[in-house]
Amino acid sequence: MQVKTKAIVISSIKFQEKSLIVKCFTQSSGLKFYFVRNAFAGRKVNQKIAYFQPLSILEIEAIHKNKGTLENFKEIKISTPFQTIHSDIYKSTMVLFLSEVLYHSIHEEEKNELLFDFLETALVWLDHHNEVANFHLILLLETTKYLGFYPDISDIDQNFFEMREGNFTPFIGVDTLTEHQTLLFKKLIHLKFDTNQKVFHVVERQILLKILMDYYHLHLDGFKLPKSLEVLKEVFS
Repeated sequence: MQVKTKAIVISSIKFQEKSLIVKCFTQSSGLKFYFVRNAFAGRKVNQKIAYFQPLSILEIEAIHKNKGTLENFKEIKISTPFQTIHSDIYKSTMVLFLSEVLYHSIHEEEKNELLFDFLETALVWLDHHNEVANFHLILLLETTKYLGFYPDISDIDQNFFEMREGNFTPFIGVDTLTEHQTLLFKKLIHLKFDTNQKVFHVVERQILLKILMDYYHLHLDGFKLPKSLEVLKEVFS
């Protein structure tokens, strides 16, 4: 079946000497894997490789056999040319980290247009703003809405957040955050991308990042900590 759709690049892995296997989250069909023959050969090599930077937003025409095998591109072009994401060290490190998180979080080969639209809008926002210190935290939390484990905030006035159940409680348990951690988490829940980025100190961001990674680990089977996590901490320390 021939398909025209937008696609967000989740990962690209070199195959043999000249080719790539590219994992994309598509607007029309969810998660898809594509084989790019001779990506490192011929003319316009740099252009071809540039298409497959982490979280690049593409417009693609592809042949989808939908048999669980590698699909093939017919046409590729950049849908949203980023101006700053891949040249700014803070943004590029953040995007590398987030692409790894999404790699271990999105597994369905089915349409999730709401998640796609959210990610696309968020990435465009990141590209156009300079104050972005909390971007990755907000995106990680908001993404849980579309993955099915956003915190239940109906009792948000309670003192503790129960990680496994995903709700707020007056009781301390094995999987509850401390009162201080819960206060930070509540503050994060109320943040928007445009909120003052100085609302958290560096140490508080590190605490929240660990909370979010633990939360993903509890709610997603097979979730692995991104290899770029330590690099992210270093860059934002």
